[in-house]
Amino acid sequence: MCLFVALFAALLPVLPAEAQRMERNADAMGATFSVVLYGSDQASMNQAIDAAFDEARRLDALLSNYKPASEWNRINREAAVHPVAVSPELFQLLSDCLEYSRASEGTFDITVGPLMRAWGFFGGTHHVPSPDQLHDALEIVGYQHIKLNAPNQTVYFDRPGVEIDPGGVGKGYAVDRMVEILRARGFRNALVAASGSSIYGLGNPPDESRGWPINTADPWDHRNNAAQVFLKDMSLSTSGAYEKSFRTGGHRYSHIMDPRRGVPAETAVQVTVLAPRTIDSEVWAKPYFILGSAWTAAHKPKSWRVLYCENTPGTACSWIE
Repeated sequence: MCLFVALFAALLPVLPAEAQRMERNADAMGATFSVVLYGSDQASMNQAIDAAFDEARRLDALLSNYKPASEWNRINREAAVHPVAVSPELFQLLSDCLEYSRASEGTFDITVGPLMRAWGFFGGTHHVPSPDQLHDALEIVGYQHIKLNAPNQTVYFDRPGVEIDPGGVGKGYAVDRMVEILRARGFRNALVAASGSSIYGLGNPPDESRGWPINTADPWDHRNNAAQVFLKDMSLSTSGAYEKSFRTGGHRYSHIMDPRRGVPAETAVQVTVLAPRTIDSEVWAKPYFILGSAWTAAHKPKSWRVLYCENTPGTACSWIE
């Protein structure tokens, strides 16, 4: 992974007796969630972490594309046939996803799945699709095909074959919910991460008042760091072209897909977003990657920071403040 927490138990100074450190991991949503927590009572710390992991598992059951009983799966099975009534939580999340799509000029799109399959990123059969395959996939990709009815809290697809995928939003949403669980139980110093790529730093560790130190690797040489940041009541998410890619005909294609054109984006090699919410940093890492540094500088909120790494070997990454 290109992100790791620069904290090692052996390097921690002696802490006050009441400051205990606990770290645990659990799998959900196709990811490994980790929690680092500081507190004064191990029993209450364990209970809080259990509750946070229970929340991740609850969201997995809600948002899974693979569990037949999930609301998300039911939408994909039925929404092209008739409007599907969903829970207020899921309706709000889908409404937010459509707003992300509009604000990002369609570069964030939860209907992108058919394109990912056409390029072989689902199933690992990586290949460049034929023009006909690309045309067929684009016919059923587009957030505009999702019709939400707020009074009835229903979801409808306006053509067969449309489907939605939670991959670009679910983990960030889960991290934020886990942080809220910990905060509601009175904890103010924790680090919550989903597979190391979407992270939230609550407060700060006892030995570092600036926040939780996170190193972002140099995309061209993972032995080096592109930057170190400190997360204090702040999230960080990274999208990198190297994570899932393949080479054919002397060209490398990444999994970061431009849903408007149906081809992998090539503007950047890595983008890291710092934002107050993890759902926002996770979602926006890909539109910024696709739309380029100039668009990012013109459109990102002023309080956010973006580390942009252009797709030119050897070029240093630069901050967009």
